[in-house]
Amino acid sequence: MTVLVLGLFIFLGVHSVRMVADPWRTAQIARLGLRGWKGLYTLVSIAGLALVVWGYGLASAHHVVVWAPPVWGRHVAAFVTIPAFVLLAAAYVPGNRIKAALGHPMLAGVQAWALAHLLANGTLAAVVLFGAFLAWAVADFVSARRRDREAGASYPTGNLARDAMAGVIGLAAWALFGFVLHGWMTGVRAFG
Repeated sequence: MTVLVLGLFIFLGVHSVRMVADPWRTAQIARLGLRGWKGLYTLVSIAGLALVVWGYGLASAHHVVVWAPPVWGRHVAAFVTIPAFVLLAAAYVPGNRIKAALGHPMLAGVQAWALAHLLANGTLAAVVLFGAFLAWAVADFVSARRRDREAGASYPTGNLARDAMAGVIGLAAWALFGFVLHGWMTGVRAFG
């Protein structure tokens, strides 16, 4: 569990710098340059993510059950991840109304993804992993929206075609991940 917690601390910590230490972040960007900051940020993120993946594998070997998820939890999780993937796509498809409404659809998508996985998993490792991501995503979403309000930021109103594009890309990614990649990457088939 120690490796998992360390990985989460590093990965979510680096992704929380703007939320908890924005002036320090600004100073580092000024000192290192934007490319230097992004390079350092990426390296630390990759190291944290590698520790999360390795730590989750180690922690999962010690199958400690915190709660027994309901039978329906896995089925509901499959459907809750659909908007998670659509929200993720909406973060990258320019000019869509989802981003205009939410401002930070990726963070909302992470919340849906984490909640879905908490519905389907009740082991200690899963509760720590997905609970940490859920708590982080909620806190970061609130913080990002507050920064938007303080800065007077707004997102361009999109159109139906861009909304549909985000939906189609999100659904295609959901299907690819759910039917193919989830089992290959995690050893657990999402469906079946």
